Amino acid sequence: MNIPNYNDVLVAHERIKPYIHETPVLTCSYLNDLTGAELFFKCENFQKAGAFKVRGASNAVFGLDESKAARGVATHSSGNHALSLSYAAGRRGIPVTVVMPHTAPQAKKDAVIGYGGKIVECEPSTSSREATFEKVLEQTGAEFVHPYNDPRVIAGQATCARELVTQVEKLNAVIAPIGGGGMISGTCLTLKNIAENTEIFAAEPVNADDAARSLKAGYIIADDAPQTVADGLKVPLKELTWHFVSRYVTDILTATEEEIIAAMKLTWQRMKIVIEPSCAVPLATILKNKPVFKGKRVGVIITGGNVDLDTLPWL
Repeated sequence: MNIPNYNDVLVAHERIKPYIHETPVLTCSYLNDLTGAELFFKCENFQKAGAFKVRGASNAVFGLDESKAARGVATHSSGNHALSLSYAAGRRGIPVTVVMPHTAPQAKKDAVIGYGGKIVECEPSTSSREATFEKVLEQTGAEFVHPYNDPRVIAGQATCARELVTQVEKLNAVIAPIGGGGMISGTCLTLKNIAENTEIFAAEPVNADDAARSLKAGYIIADDAPQTVADGLKVPLKELTWHFVSRYVTDILTATEEEIIAAMKLTWQRMKIVIEPSCAVPLATILKNKPVFKGKRVGVIITGGNVDLDTLPWL
């Protein structure tokens, strides 16, 4: 297993700087009062392609040698990694094919096509996704860029936390959503090297809580097709992300569908920013576990803003 180190993060950050934004950190006094904590929202919803995943995708794409790049890249993803890889491949001028569940939000499918990606649809389960992808890989001979179980991707995602700790000093904790664990793994990789006393929390839907159950059990538990409004958090941990999660995550907190939707709506109302359901899970868990965060300076990573505006979950 090729585990990325902090030098890989530094190299990644230099490599991807021309293709990403250094995203802003926003605060909200209303949410501070409501939670009893000082919350600092790292807004990757303002990132290129609308999601943090453009960091890891760009690191993978622009790190390829010419012979591999010529064959193009391919992946499977419920949305944000697919459109981020399409964005990066488009910038390099190489082909990209993505396997997406047919239930993926139309806004994310449209973005993939807009960036020049080719979509192959599959059933909304991990097993269908991976089986369909194997056929795509055989047909194209493309370089596989896994959505999260890839050292290049994790090193790229780690640049988000690296920016955050330079933007906000003396954070007591950082919390981010967890699905496959790419963002959390990158956060662990950065913080354990340059802010080792900062606690790391992950946030997950109750309906897709395999990472929380894995952490308690001490081994990976993988659900095949969980149902949750947080479409970006349906995938299970893999070996590489489990390495970081099992060693460095303080706790994985969960929220119900109703709590996630309420936190999403609250963020739209109070912060006036567009976030997708997956990004609302951290705030939902902070509101649910106020004593854990009371009096602390907490970095909250908002992972993306690619929302289908015609099907908002509170409508």
